[in-house]
Amino acid sequence: MATNAWLRRLPALLAVALVAAACGSASGSSDTVIGKASGGHLTIAIAEDQPGSSLKGLNGDYTGFDIDVAQFVAKELGVDPSGITWRSTVSADRETVLENGSADMVVETYSITDKRKQVISFAGPYFVAGQDLLTRLSDTSITGPESLNGKRLCSVAGTTSAQEVKDKFAAQTRLVEYAHFSECITALLANIVDAVTTDDLILAGYAAQNPELLRVVGKPFTQERYGIGVRKGDNASVAKIDDAITKMISTGAWQSSLQHNFGGTGYKIPSPPQVTER
Repeated sequence: MATNAWLRRLPALLAVALVAAACGSASGSSDTVIGKASGGHLTIAIAEDQPGSSLKGLNGDYTGFDIDVAQFVAKELGVDPSGITWRSTVSADRETVLENGSADMVVETYSITDKRKQVISFAGPYFVAGQDLLTRLSDTSITGPESLNGKRLCSVAGTTSAQEVKDKFAAQTRLVEYAHFSECITALLANIVDAVTTDDLILAGYAAQNPELLRVVGKPFTQERYGIGVRKGDNASVAKIDDAITKMISTGAWQSSLQHNFGGTGYKIPSPPQVTER
């Protein structure tokens, strides 16, 4: 009798299971950011050597605008700061950590490009920067990308910044690459390279650390739209992250973070972007 009763209930139980599975796959799959966040934890890949944007302190804590953005988004997804695992990575590995699942999101001054969108998805943009140049304060010969012919220009592997200069402005530029921007700064201070190129926001942070030695040229020549990277096709999470970025901007938290992290550097904080990326 008990067996027959269980069999009569089986179709209803299967129907409930199918509905639950469908709901889970639509809004909370374990492979999605919002699915991971539903468990109260996210692993977020960030840089560790970009002052003002994302910097690891001597005590192991991370500070900067990217960190504030990541924490705000995580909070909106239901994850407290204590539930975040920070994963330091380098520019060349940003797609890899998403593809292999060792990070759920990448928040690392990560420019949205068509090439990158072939392998990952982006939310945002949450900031629009411009590529610029950092030089020694004593070197007045570098006035923009066109003045770099014969000069040694440093950037990091996995970015397109230096090649952009060589392709569009100064074909005789000699390119030098390191894994980290901090290594480019060391090379610049040691006269191993003549300039460093990346986004003006990042360069402003480094210049503020060494104002008596370094200067930003101050003539941006590209637009770099920073997005939050997630695994390819995670569209439901992209929509939720976009909502969180929009809220950060509308509440004033976006402006406050930039003022806190770059207010003393001389960097002119731009207007917030339109969060439209899909």
